[in-house]
Amino acid sequence: MQKPISITAISSISPLGKSLDDAWKSYQNDTHCLSEKSFDNENALVAEIPKDAKEHIELLRQSDSKYKSLDDTVLFAIYASRQAIKQANWNGSDNFGINIGSSRGATELFETYHKDYLEKNKAKTLCSPTTTLGNISSWVAHDLQTQGPEISHSITCSTALHAMLNGIAWIHSGMCDKFLVGGSEAPLTSFTIAQMRALKIYSKNKLSDPCHSEHSEASFPCLALDLKKKQNTMVLGEGASMACLETGEKENALAIIKGIGYATEILEHNISISSDAQCFQKSMQMALGDLNPDDIDIIVMHAPGTIKGDLSEYKAIEKIFCNKTPALTTNKWKIGHTFGASGALNIEFAVLMLQNQKFIGIPYLENQESPKRIKNILVNAVGFGGNAVSILLSK
Repeated sequence: MQKPISITAISSISPLGKSLDDAWKSYQNDTHCLSEKSFDNENALVAEIPKDAKEHIELLRQSDSKYKSLDDTVLFAIYASRQAIKQANWNGSDNFGINIGSSRGATELFETYHKDYLEKNKAKTLCSPTTTLGNISSWVAHDLQTQGPEISHSITCSTALHAMLNGIAWIHSGMCDKFLVGGSEAPLTSFTIAQMRALKIYSKNKLSDPCHSEHSEASFPCLALDLKKKQNTMVLGEGASMACLETGEKENALAIIKGIGYATEILEHNISISSDAQCFQKSMQMALGDLNPDDIDIIVMHAPGTIKGDLSEYKAIEKIFCNKTPALTTNKWKIGHTFGASGALNIEFAVLMLQNQKFIGIPYLENQESPKRIKNILVNAVGFGGNAVSILLSK
């Protein structure tokens, strides 16, 4: 990297809650945030934002007549963005850049409009403007009253970390000195669940009896990073997370971005990734730069809870960190896979561990070692298409 970048604020709304304090408090326990929800008269496991967070989103929706027609993806982004710039003490007049991505965009709204079209053979007036992907960043820019560049994109599940790459590139170019980056996703809809089930990667597990205390598929329906599981256990979650980036090492920095890496694999089919995740090998090696791999204390893995996805990333880590494997963790067993927002929530997870100097492991994994120190954390994300991103964070 040309020069370090400071993360001066990070904020989210997710199954963990609506603030950093909520998130850290939730990470202290071994309880997952998964529940069952009915889709087309069939239950599926999901990770929803909690009731009090939903109330705040509804208040936001009702606060402006123009917001009533927006998808939750946009409202999640607005909510998290407001909290982030408040924490960083930014003003709209700073004209900072905005890059917020989403894998699916206005999912629920698009499905609602399409269903209405099939019934009436006529589209609603607001169908197009409220379902375009640019909808997210443009509404956030409107809400924050900033005049800087605004970008939206979709690069599947590595979307949020690609937003971070973009923000860093703009800052390094000298065209901006501040960038708000992140991802937002509200994918808990019938059609999206059906798509994941069609791929045979969605969890078929059921919630256990509340009194169940053993660590198993019954008590943990998503077994992310359990390399012994016999079936895919991915579960979808919803939420948004935003980070404020500034050039140089700031005194108020929550973490410093010391390295970035990215790579794309040659596809064999639409969702392929090699058995040893060559894309991750390249992205991690690039993010490390001149840093000795032994100096990495923790890796926050993408680990979506699928057999092939988890194992291929683990094998990639073994290839790069052959002498000393860092402490490994993931949050998807707890909050599900939030698609385009997942990378940003991984960044938040890493920042919280750096700030609190405490490793958060995975309760059902045996003999999991904690790092002796927490100074350098590598954060991974990858999506359909084999587009991997790795971000190196330091205290």
